[in-house]
Amino acid sequence: MKALDGVDLEIERGTFTAIVGTSGSGKSTLLNMLGGLDTPSEGSIIVGDTELARLNSEQATIFRRKRIGFIFQNYNLVPVLSVWENIIFPIALDGRKPDKTFIMQVVRLLALEKKLDSLPNNLSGGQQQRVAIARALASKPSIILADEPTGNLDTRTSDDVIGLLKMTGKEFRQTIVMITHNPEIARMADRVVRIEDGRIAV
Repeated sequence: MKALDGVDLEIERGTFTAIVGTSGSGKSTLLNMLGGLDTPSEGSIIVGDTELARLNSEQATIFRRKRIGFIFQNYNLVPVLSVWENIIFPIALDGRKPDKTFIMQVVRLLALEKKLDSLPNNLSGGQQQRVAIARALASKPSIILADEPTGNLDTRTSDDVIGLLKMTGKEFRQTIVMITHNPEIARMADRVVRIEDGRIAV
């Protein structure tokens, strides 16, 4: 059985798309392919005018760092870096200067201002999730790929996070693709795509 089977999907720039489906339906595989983390065995992934399969490993890494903000389910924070250092890490890797005013706005909205000097292992799961969200937003990427970004958050914080994603999406004309099991959150998106057994359900 294929993880994805004959998926044909076009996502318009600047839109907010929610991908829904049962566990094992292919949602995370699709998200990883859109971000160039996985390569399809056939077919192609085109972002703007770039075909991801044509990039070598180094080019793909640079492309992701400059264009894509990832929010992973398992956070992927660097354990030896503070919260602040984790948030600005992708920007520093790229040799760019962080927009501290904007980042602090995100930090305050996510209630992380008192945790900036803390290491990840001193944070709760919900706090680590918020750091991962702040890191994804900090570089103002053109694309945000989010895998269950509100999975470890309470309802109020979840609503705030989705509101923040929608706000930055409009302000910076970002394309947001988000996996969610939450129907309430899915309804806040511009478009809902349902995947069943590796196929897009019509």
